[in-house]
Amino acid sequence: MQSGDTTYGEFEFIVVSNRLPVDRVNDDDGNGTWRRSPGGLVTALAPVMEKADGAWVGWHGAPDETLDSFDHTDIRLVPVPLSADEVEFYYEGFSNATLWPLYHDVIAPPEFHRHWWDSYRKVNERFAERTAAIAAEGATVWVQDYQLQLVPKLLREARPDLKIGFFNHIPFPPLEIYAQLPWRRQVIEGLLGADLIGFQRPSDASNFLRCVRRFLGLAVRQQQVQVKGVDGAPDYVSRAEAFPISIDVQRIVDLANRPDIIERSQEIRRELGNPKHILLGVDRLDYTKGIGHRLKAYEELLADGIIHVEDAALIQVASPSRERVEQYRLLREEVEGAVGRINGTYDTIKNTAIRYLHHSYPVEEMVALYLAADVMLVTALRDGMNLVAKEYVAARTGNRGALVLSEFAGAADTLRQAILVNPHDIDGLKSAIRGALDMSPSEATRRMRTMRRQVLQNDVERWSQAFLTELQDGAREEILV
Repeated sequence: MQSGDTTYGEFEFIVVSNRLPVDRVNDDDGNGTWRRSPGGLVTALAPVMEKADGAWVGWHGAPDETLDSFDHTDIRLVPVPLSADEVEFYYEGFSNATLWPLYHDVIAPPEFHRHWWDSYRKVNERFAERTAAIAAEGATVWVQDYQLQLVPKLLREARPDLKIGFFNHIPFPPLEIYAQLPWRRQVIEGLLGADLIGFQRPSDASNFLRCVRRFLGLAVRQQQVQVKGVDGAPDYVSRAEAFPISIDVQRIVDLANRPDIIERSQEIRRELGNPKHILLGVDRLDYTKGIGHRLKAYEELLADGIIHVEDAALIQVASPSRERVEQYRLLREEVEGAVGRINGTYDTIKNTAIRYLHHSYPVEEMVALYLAADVMLVTALRDGMNLVAKEYVAARTGNRGALVLSEFAGAADTLRQAILVNPHDIDGLKSAIRGALDMSPSEATRRMRTMRRQVLQNDVERWSQAFLTELQDGAREEILV
């Protein structure tokens, strides 16, 4: 499309994600208002958007409802409507029952349905159209995550003047697994519409580039892909690189130093009977998080007499997730059944083996839990990053505590002083938990100090700035020779 044929929008910087960064809430009078969603992405990008006349494109959360654009905290929010069928087919279906399990190493079997793919494609087209309509000439667009993998190419076709970035928040699978996707070429082509494609780990970027070579036959050199135009001639270069995401470190540190939250952490210990050790797991209730493996290891430690219910307690927070999906309902039954069995066997009148909490909690309560916990258990079977691990480290301002971390979580690349485990190895997981409980104070301090230094120096704002700087500096590179 030539510039003379284009009506440009007004926004210089646009973020595109499945959901808008706000939640609808009712005030005391029952009137609907909007509240900023929690999360590091919003925190990192809000200042950038406010300075750069930014807009955020996404679904507002209610099916079969169309809303006009509106402003919230100096950011223009541009809702994209979704029908109830599209929520079922595009989101619950293709995004979360096809792509999610496929990208997480087929821990659960993915489902491939053509009508899900059709809905995914149509919704991606709608997101791209809405974005193209509001973007200023030469604007920067940053597309987020696996629900919108077709948007970069669609945007490039409609608005070749744009600088387009994409970030994949979840893992990208090895070629041998990705090959199962019937629409593998279309998805890769969609992603290659971006000038810069960001991944959590170098291995994710390598997996993607292997798929580019195998399924598109394009030239790849030093993380760069030479993309051809419709005439078959080299057109532009797309790059795939790792940009490990992080957290709003200062917010966690500030909360960890608040007297009321410190007192709440002490209250938690008292409520549990002041055990010698508190272990903590914090996860969405998802089959990728390895909650069952964690419970099995803990149960065996109790059975072996290595852990005693009078001395140790495990708090497992499992926030609700996709409860309309059958696999998640079955997982909840499995986890709650295991907790009931373990508690029924090992509880005493005074002590509970596992305190299971199927709730979501505000960040203040989460930081209190981090402060109360002597050992953090992150046993994901596959995870793009796992920000809970980084939040725990940031909250440990006294440089005490131990982190047991799955080597299959992206955080393992940088938090090397954690006790790294293969969660499929139950004996190894038991040994890691025991090692965390028995670790000397000096060893725990040394490890935690090193991990905190890494987290504090690499917060979410640094992540976003690194990506956007690379996108700006490297956009529209010269064609590879």
